[in-house]
Amino acid sequence: MHPLFFLALTPLLFTTAAYAVDCDNAADQAAMNQCVAQQHKAADKELNTLYQQINARLKSNPESKKLLIGAQRSWVAFRDAECKFSSAGMEGGSVFALIYSSCVTELTKARVETFKNYLKCQEGDLSCPVPGA
Repeated sequence: MHPLFFLALTPLLFTTAAYAVDCDNAADQAAMNQCVAQQHKAADKELNTLYQQINARLKSNPESKKLLIGAQRSWVAFRDAECKFSSAGMEGGSVFALIYSSCVTELTKARVETFKNYLKCQEGDLSCPVPGA
């Protein structure tokens, strides 16, 4: 191979071909997988932000903080087990990753809503585990 030809191609070897996917019109498996991965990343980021906000509100109550940590760990285990179960019929198939990731994303979005409700608690609401701001 001619050295100048190799040097001309070198930048192509070290760049990633990141292309934007139109998730509203994703037509192939790779694009759909990429879209659901993006959706999960966004939902997970929001969940983590809300979790940190709840954690901060519980700073003066170590017992409640401990319960939150335990509940969240149990929820993650449930989410993963539920999605593994619900997508088991597709395991080994090309659509498995899409079905599993969609499940994880939907359950994460539901947990986000639960956390949002916790953060709306009014001061003095004894039925709410997270004190108002």
